[in-house]
Amino acid sequence: MNIKYLAQVTDPGDGGAGGSGTINIGKITGQGILGDPGANAPTLFENFLSGALGILTIIAGIWFVFLVFTGAIGIISSGGEKGAYENARNRISTGVIGIVVVIAAIFVVDLVGTLLGVNLLNPAEFITSFTLN
Repeated sequence: MNIKYLAQVTDPGDGGAGGSGTINIGKITGQGILGDPGANAPTLFENFLSGALGILTIIAGIWFVFLVFTGAIGIISSGGEKGAYENARNRISTGVIGIVVVIAAIFVVDLVGTLLGVNLLNPAEFITSFTLN
């Protein structure tokens, strides 16, 4: 079986022993939608980032609802026991603080972007307008 890898292939080019020409191996692309993004790379990145942040925000919201419900059930079922009541109250407080942090983070990123003159919540616009001098 005679298999040659790309590193073993020579192009005679000008007739030299090792070959001095170049080998055209064509265009190398990856698999899937990100295989060859071309001019759509900023838009693909923005869609990926937007989707990821959206999913994380939804997960944070579901976690908040879960903490509030379990905290409320804990308060109801504490039966006057101070330790169980405090634990349930702390769970609700943790949920409220967490959702406030998630919402505040979006506003902080928007504020920082406004102060810097860059729309950080729209990365495709930033990437296409970014130039090095």
